[in-house]
Amino acid sequence: MNRDRLKKLASDGRFIAGIYNYCDRWCERCPQTLRCLNFSVSEEEFSDPETRDIRNEAFWKKLSGILEDALELLKESAQKWGIELETVGSIEDEEEIKEKHVAAENHLLCRAAKRYTERAEDWFRERETLFFEIAAATREGVSLEEAIEVIRWYQYFICAKVMRAVRGNIEEKEERCDEFPSDSDGSAKIALIAIDRSIAAWAVIQHYMTDCGQEVIGIIAFLDDLRQAVEETFPRARSFIRPGFDETDPTG
Repeated sequence: MNRDRLKKLASDGRFIAGIYNYCDRWCERCPQTLRCLNFSVSEEEFSDPETRDIRNEAFWKKLSGILEDALELLKESAQKWGIELETVGSIEDEEEIKEKHVAAENHLLCRAAKRYTERAEDWFRERETLFFEIAAATREGVSLEEAIEVIRWYQYFICAKVMRAVRGNIEEKEERCDEFPSDSDGSAKIALIAIDRSIAAWAVIQHYMTDCGQEVIGIIAFLDDLRQAVEETFPRARSFIRPGFDETDPTG
């Protein structure tokens, strides 16, 4: 994709600015793909099977080309607005950035989110063979297979978004800026949505795999504790308005 095409897409009025910042990255199940610049670029550049396969050299060449075009476009825009890109990255000392990352990793919420990731992985690993033997059954329109897909999709996503929320909260407290919506609240909100959906999916599994009921209930209880802790740490997260998802579409 050349710079002219990238510029044309970026200026297209149908795209919602920042919609991809607080989504769950599950494009196949997203109702807003037509309003998302990231999705359109991905579809246009990786439309054939060869360039979609991350194990294929063609994928990485295509990705590299997009990066080069994006960087050139960034330089042109920076020059137009009189921004010196060389100074942008030196605002914070590298050691300070590392300290914030370590502080976020050691935060109770992040450790708990990581523990959920590990518990879910252990549970699935112990029953890997069993899942191949269980036929998909439905309950209120959700199959066992779909429930597993939901849990697996959000298994690592929850920890990543909680980490981003905590790290962002640390930075925002230092900057003390309330002028714009809090990115940490936005990250916490999509983490909470992922937790909600994961709890519901675990409930479906608990219904069909009664022999594992006690363990599943333990995981659900752990997730519910994590949900409450995130809500207490980020009390404004639930009310955060995500572009394209939580606001009324003016064209609709």
